[in-house]
Amino acid sequence: MSRHTLVMRIGADDVADPGQRLTGGFVTELPRYGSFASIDHQIGDTITQLQSMGLRPSERALDLAVLAAAITAADTRISRDSDAQDGWTRQIELCVPVSDSRVWTDAGLLIERTLNFLTGDIWFITFRERAVSVQTLIPASTGTLTEKPQSVCLFSGGLDSFIGAIDLLSGGERILLVSHYWDRVASKHQKLCLDALKEHFGEGTFESVRAYVGFPKGAVADSHDEDTLRGRSFLFFSLAALAADAIGEGTVIHVPENGLISLNVPLDPLRLGALSTRTTHPYYMARFNELLRSVGLTSRLENRYRHRTKGQMVAECADAAFLRAAAANTMSCSSPAKMRFDQDEQRRQAKNCGHCVPCLIRRAALLHGFGADDTEYQLEYLGAKALDSTRATGEHVRSFQFAIAQLAARPQRARFDIHKPGPLTDHPGDWGAYEQVYRDGIGEVAALLNGVVSRPGGG
Repeated sequence: MSRHTLVMRIGADDVADPGQRLTGGFVTELPRYGSFASIDHQIGDTITQLQSMGLRPSERALDLAVLAAAITAADTRISRDSDAQDGWTRQIELCVPVSDSRVWTDAGLLIERTLNFLTGDIWFITFRERAVSVQTLIPASTGTLTEKPQSVCLFSGGLDSFIGAIDLLSGGERILLVSHYWDRVASKHQKLCLDALKEHFGEGTFESVRAYVGFPKGAVADSHDEDTLRGRSFLFFSLAALAADAIGEGTVIHVPENGLISLNVPLDPLRLGALSTRTTHPYYMARFNELLRSVGLTSRLENRYRHRTKGQMVAECADAAFLRAAAANTMSCSSPAKMRFDQDEQRRQAKNCGHCVPCLIRRAALLHGFGADDTEYQLEYLGAKALDSTRATGEHVRSFQFAIAQLAARPQRARFDIHKPGPLTDHPGDWGAYEQVYRDGIGEVAALLNGVVSRPGGG
């Protein structure tokens, strides 16, 4: 196991001792950011895009975005395989300059606890004052908006975020959509979805910010790259908080995510730890909101679909006809950048694979909401032949079938299963609703997999 310390520096005069707490590990100095332009570029030119609308966030909100960028560097460029004793849990320290180190140091334990839950690693966060030359980084806004957005909505290019935008726009709410992307596939689908929304609701009915945030391969010394990306929602939430802070006090950040995925109850015993993501889990979102309050940022995350399945989101969408016509533009796959092959082993464009956990939930949702499986996958009907449970096409089908069988045999287990991925202590009055969304979500997938056979070797 290797420990890693990443030191971020802003300004030519940032030469202070970073306050390192971990010893005996590797230390990486991330590329120095000498000015506002360089740090804004690292967070996807988000502030420049906001400024063009006449929106200017605070230095405190920028601190959060800078912290999120450092987290992204560590999460994506420190290998679990080579640097974790158990093949998963890494020890990572970040040394970050901020505009008010006292405020951020007071929040340090909360940040570490939040990240430990989110990524499954052990984090150490050390803050220090920014250098004198960069005490104030954000220049005055350059543009104007005739009408400010009322709220922020996360916009990933997936089906849930597309429905979230449709519902808000159909209700007459003026929104600012915030996106970030890791690859060209995600970027392509975000653009397709944004163009569809503009064509349907009209130019000027919403604003959007899109940010590419990433670090080059090999950015962390003595390690290899990592593709599990468990910390990605900290970056997503932080960019949204930056935008919300620029809009004004108390701005709501909508996080459109169905309750089944948000809870992410493990389908089988093997999925409890490393394979379970917690990107929108209620406990994590509660901690992030607590973090915002603790550093004096007044925006808050809100998931209005936390008690709805994906299928219910589809069925209850405020503009079902538009959703049905445009749903193929969205990307829900867990591995969208992987190249797919058809039955003749001919390469075709990367798109929803149709057989990972998010894709199966998506197909079940469209079956529930529209009465038909999603034909965009260009795959055989799931029940056409027995699937090989040892291969990608059948592995997650088999996991779902295990969960379906377990729940059918003992329906009462749902009230206990919903607590396995993480605490629900922040929402004691919602336990019944979370139990119901878990039952309903598994039921939707059961309807999709009715008659489907998966076994080792297929057939």
